[in-house]
Amino acid sequence: MTAHRFFSWTPAAVVFDCDGTLMDTERHWVDARDMVLREYGCTPSAEFSEQARGLHYTECGRLMAEAADRPDLTKDMTDTLLDRFRELVAANPTTMPGAPELVHSAVQFAPLAVASNCPLEVVESCLDMAGLRECFRHIVVPDAAIRPKPHPDVYVTAARLCGVDPGDALAVEDSHCGVQAAAAAGMRVLGVGAQPGEKEQALADWWVDSLEEPTVQGWADACIPAQDTGQADAGATGAWAIDS
Repeated sequence: MTAHRFFSWTPAAVVFDCDGTLMDTERHWVDARDMVLREYGCTPSAEFSEQARGLHYTECGRLMAEAADRPDLTKDMTDTLLDRFRELVAANPTTMPGAPELVHSAVQFAPLAVASNCPLEVVESCLDMAGLRECFRHIVVPDAAIRPKPHPDVYVTAARLCGVDPGDALAVEDSHCGVQAAAAAGMRVLGVGAQPGEKEQALADWWVDSLEEPTVQGWADACIPAQDTGQADAGATGAWAIDS
């Protein structure tokens, strides 16, 4: 699907990533990783931050233990990472620009879910603080049966819980790890954030710098059915177009 064709499509469900997409918490993960690495005598690098971005926190803990050359401390560093992250989020819970507006429009035409690599209690707490929890029917996070991103499991499960085929659902993502997971699930992908590399561009159907771009909200508003027409169907069209 090209960006132009995106505007003539209404998804049957919309599944959002949390960190860096709904909530401005990716910076908290970066700060928490840096804090833990320094506590264990290791200087964080830009390369490490990019490598860890979007990964499940347990995988980040493993990478940090390797970076500190202390694989025996993997559990301790993972637990400390989660503690530091929770402290930072509690002190400064902030939504990403345009995210609340997109959520409130999307919930009017499709069931919504969150698919995140974060622990369930962290996601729920973030959404509660942002006043968005009631908009989402389901929150899917990794567990014993659901592998974390970049595996597709969280997105496949979210689509199933929403009662739709993944190919009829939209994923909203900000990281390569997440875009990879959503694309592998067979979903169409709206990527958000700084202009991506070729890999992300090849996997995403449409990429925007921010969810507050007028074209994003214009597309979402065009998907909302008129009050007298009932629920929008998968063939609903909007009048929005962009240059690409």
